[in-house]
Amino acid sequence: MKRFHHRHRTAVLDMTTIAAVILSFFSALLLFSLRWLMNTWSELTVDEVLYHLFAPLQGTSTAMVHEYILKCAIPAAIIAIVIIAIFIVCRHKQNYRKLVTLALLAAFFTTGFTVVDAWDDLDIGTYIKSQLETSRFIDDHYVDPKNVTLCFPEKKRNLIYIFMESTEVTFADQASGGAFPQNTIPELTKIAEDHEDFSGAASTLNGGYAMPGATWTMGAMFAQTSGLPLKISIDQNAMDSQKSFFPDILTIGDILEKQGYTQELMLGSVGYFGGRKLYFQTHGSYAIKDFSYWKNQHKFPANYWVNWGFEDRKLYEYAQEELTRLSSSEQPFNLTMLTVDTHFPDGYVCPLCPTTFDEQYANVYACASKQLSSFLDWCKQQDWYADTTIVISGDHPTMDHDFCDDVPENYERTVYTAYVNAAVQPVRAERRDFTTFDDFPTTLAALGVDIAGNRLGLGTNLFSDVPTLSEQFGRAKEKEELEKKSALMEQLGQIDEQAAIESKEAKELKEKQKKEKAAAESRAAAENHK
Repeated sequence: MKRFHHRHRTAVLDMTTIAAVILSFFSALLLFSLRWLMNTWSELTVDEVLYHLFAPLQGTSTAMVHEYILKCAIPAAIIAIVIIAIFIVCRHKQNYRKLVTLALLAAFFTTGFTVVDAWDDLDIGTYIKSQLETSRFIDDHYVDPKNVTLCFPEKKRNLIYIFMESTEVTFADQASGGAFPQNTIPELTKIAEDHEDFSGAASTLNGGYAMPGATWTMGAMFAQTSGLPLKISIDQNAMDSQKSFFPDILTIGDILEKQGYTQELMLGSVGYFGGRKLYFQTHGSYAIKDFSYWKNQHKFPANYWVNWGFEDRKLYEYAQEELTRLSSSEQPFNLTMLTVDTHFPDGYVCPLCPTTFDEQYANVYACASKQLSSFLDWCKQQDWYADTTIVISGDHPTMDHDFCDDVPENYERTVYTAYVNAAVQPVRAERRDFTTFDDFPTTLAALGVDIAGNRLGLGTNLFSDVPTLSEQFGRAKEKEELEKKSALMEQLGQIDEQAAIESKEAKELKEKQKKEKAAAESRAAAENHK
């Protein structure tokens, strides 16, 4: 009987030991992960933390994955190994049980500390409150494009819409309206000054504010082309799991398709990531010319992969080819592009990048500024330029934390905005307070489209004298309301949550199989080497 009780106590202690090791590992991983997220991303929100913690790795930059492993997974594993070593050494000592208990308490304390720290840093209390509240702000102020009369000019203008990854007004010098002592985007600054950024008579740059639901790439592209925030009940970039992408809304792609436009989306990353392919194909029948497309065109070696796919200098080169082809047709065209070199952390250094600045990210932005300027100069030399409007817009503020460390807290960070060769001029020569929702109707107006009421979605035509929602209610009030739930967005989204769960599980299985295959090939190579 005593032997039974001894074995029972030993078994219980063994289970407690295993629990202590597992909890220690995951509490350390949680702590390191949160610290890494907070130190890597700037102005991080709870929604973004949840996304980055649970999003699948497919389509993600390998550099980011390696950095996470190095700064989070390995340190947590080392802590677990040290604890295991201590347990082995002290296994038969009298105070072993107390040691295990201490390890458990330390794990619970670390987890509690992480939660409390996150509660303050991420303002979780406000987030929880907003998730429990429903606002009618979107419901009351959404203007359905289906109910608006749109009159296109007899000769339709072409559109080139360039989403510049993580590009802000912030990166200009302070004299130009930025927040940096030295201008990292001088060419982009000059483009905005020479064309339209809705700064009125002011000598400083102006840009659109990225509201909740528009602070990551898919959300930003959705906001600027539909006038709505991407408020969904699944992971932010899980829309590729859906069969439809807000099927009942009317976007700029839908509108231009009905007017006979040929439409393409060009990007150097994989198109399916975040649901980009689904969105642009179902709203405008865009031809998706992404990393996979150009790989199949044998534009680069089959094993080529840098950063998120291929670099921007290739994107601009291929875009010139596409524009030459598109312009040979009688149909108007819409070429939408998404750059990627300036994605955090620190951007991708290509052979064109200067070494002007001490920080790598600043040099990457300087390179992006020059490349865009060169591309625009090429466009201006083409016969089709006179009938083409070019919109250049940052997709969202950068998520790189340390790059903006010295930006004053009271500085309002906005995405870069420039309308080039628009068909109209602003009615009001005043500086506008606007969000990226306003790009939707403003882009159509820049093509010479007459918009009854000058409002679409949550956006306002900035060329008109109609006030934006930010000008009516104030930016802070608009942001506060958009953080809350919306019955209309739930109705429009038609989200299949089960499909998202199944898709996530399938992606995780595929990722596991990919790792197992790589490990098997590595072992086989080692055996052959012997």
